[in-house]
Amino acid sequence: MKTDTIVLGAGIVGTSIALHLARRGRSVVLVDRRGPGEETSFGNAGLIERASIYPVAFPRSLTALVDVALGRNPAANYHWSALPGLVPWMYAYWRASAPARILDYARTMEKLLARSIEEHDRLAGPSGATGLFREGGWLKLYRSEAGLANERNEFPLAHKYGLTAREIGVDEALAMEPSLRPVFTGAVIWSDPHSSSNPGGVTKAYADHFASMGGRIVIGDARTLARAGAGWKVMTAEGEVEAAEAVVALGPWAMDVLGPLGLRLPFAVKRGYHMHYRAEGNAALSRPVLDEEGGYVITPMVGGIRLTTGVEFARRDAPKTPVQLARTEKIARGLFPLGERADPEPWMGSRPAFPDMLPVIGPAPGQKGLWLAIGHQHLGFTLGPVTGRLLAEMMTGEAPCTDPAPFAATRF
Repeated sequence: MKTDTIVLGAGIVGTSIALHLARRGRSVVLVDRRGPGEETSFGNAGLIERASIYPVAFPRSLTALVDVALGRNPAANYHWSALPGLVPWMYAYWRASAPARILDYARTMEKLLARSIEEHDRLAGPSGATGLFREGGWLKLYRSEAGLANERNEFPLAHKYGLTAREIGVDEALAMEPSLRPVFTGAVIWSDPHSSSNPGGVTKAYADHFASMGGRIVIGDARTLARAGAGWKVMTAEGEVEAAEAVVALGPWAMDVLGPLGLRLPFAVKRGYHMHYRAEGNAALSRPVLDEEGGYVITPMVGGIRLTTGVEFARRDAPKTPVQLARTEKIARGLFPLGERADPEPWMGSRPAFPDMLPVIGPAPGQKGLWLAIGHQHLGFTLGPVTGRLLAEMMTGEAPCTDPAPFAATRF
């Protein structure tokens, strides 16, 4: 099978790239070991986080670090066995989380975030996925005045970029979400983000639209990617596929392909878990709710109320250790009337991450015809479509919608 482009990885990023390339007349084969949207893109809080100009940064205060080390922060967990290999990466992450560099991050990421909702809309309409999205922003709850004060620090930068963040009292928060219990002292409503009731379903809808345009979706092993003359080839269930260009959009598995090609990038994963619950009685949510100090997000999904945990630092393929889920479930039951678990076991995924918290979008250094779209951290679902547009523009010689230089792999 010959095609113009092979896209490896059928998550939200790879699927969006394939769809954008197909829209530009390229023949594309989208390769994954499973179906579209069944891996990392399936398990998230469902947010198009338009307002995420502040990253999920490494703790800078000694108190916060001690809380993580002693297991007192429900948003964080770690495996001792993984830490030695993560030390250089975590040190770079800590440095990138300095206040001045956070402002640099915000200026850079705003260029992508500003287009995140618009680019989802452009794909959702033709894909028939509009009904899987909702407006209304998301609600952040704070159990202490100190936590609320930290959130207020984000307001000036948010307002600079035209974002709407408004502090509200407990009564107004309960009017928005009547099923919550008043176990918090204050809240902030961020109105700009949108959310989805089925992130995996969104990716599948985009993939179906890609297929309707003539794109091919095949099962294959991305690790078989190899040179084929001046181009690339990969083995699939339908035989060998050859193309002039290939795109690696493999999320946490990217280095399984790039490492053997000699590419060295400071890449790590942040594992996370989720579980769906029935709501007791007539309890309901209309938007995602973050319990900042509780360390979790609850989101209304087609499968029930999804509780999504924070970060676990561990080897990607280590067995599940859903201790954060056990901790946060107890806390969440005090906030919202969660009923019985709706899933047979906790879902676990790995968020691919670079220490500077920016993705890599662009050509692979020293590998002609190979392109990268990896390392989107907590913003993969948010940035999938705009990443797809940006990379497709670069690959087809169009003027890019934003300067891709800050996302180049050569920055490392």
